[in-house]
Amino acid sequence: MTYCVGIKTREGLVMASDSRTNAGYDQVNVCRKMHTFVIPGERVFILLVSGSLSCSQSVITLLRRDFDAGIGLATAGSLYDAARVVGDQVRRVSAIDRPALEQDDYKFNVHLILAGQIKGEDHDLYMIYPQGNPLQSTEDSPYLQIGECKYGRPILDRGIRYDRTSLEDAARYAMISLDSTIRSNVTVGPPIDLLVYRKDDLRIDRYRRFASKDPDLLAVHEQWEQALRRAVQELPPVRFDARGEEA
Repeated sequence: MTYCVGIKTREGLVMASDSRTNAGYDQVNVCRKMHTFVIPGERVFILLVSGSLSCSQSVITLLRRDFDAGIGLATAGSLYDAARVVGDQVRRVSAIDRPALEQDDYKFNVHLILAGQIKGEDHDLYMIYPQGNPLQSTEDSPYLQIGECKYGRPILDRGIRYDRTSLEDAARYAMISLDSTIRSNVTVGPPIDLLVYRKDDLRIDRYRRFASKDPDLLAVHEQWEQALRRAVQELPPVRFDARGEEA
């Protein structure tokens, strides 16, 4: 399974992903789900992927090949155009692999989150579905998730605000969201990739990979649990009706 989240604020972007691809009784596999495409000073793209590992790897391989050849993402005029480039490659892989997958009762399942900025354009955030169509984030819905979303969503709903959340706080929310998912679902796990992009930088200089025993990752887990317990204890007591057993 997978959990990835992209957050867009007025100041920039925060992208985070786990690295677990499957978790069985006797096998846990790890694979990077964050990929970057950068021409310093001109354009920055960050892609997060979930779903079928073989299909998502094919999509990334095709995008990388075109980018290195100076086409595709290397020439997209806007983030919307870039999302369409990604969607085209999703459709291309679908046309190649979907018939064989569905013949053996496997679904073609690839979801991606694309974020970044092109010089002269605003920074932006998109989700691309398995059909290749893009969905743009908005100021009212300034984050997007793929994979195992439900455990990490509540903290984002309560905390993330496009115009008020700093990049530093958005990074903390992303880490807490991932920690909550890891705590509740064994199929999501470290290493954790975290990238913070400040708008108009047009380069990547704030990235970190957290191993399972990273002291900062452990501190997030421990301090967040302690803070939750304290918050519960500080809530007003629950009041009950004194009407006996009858409601």
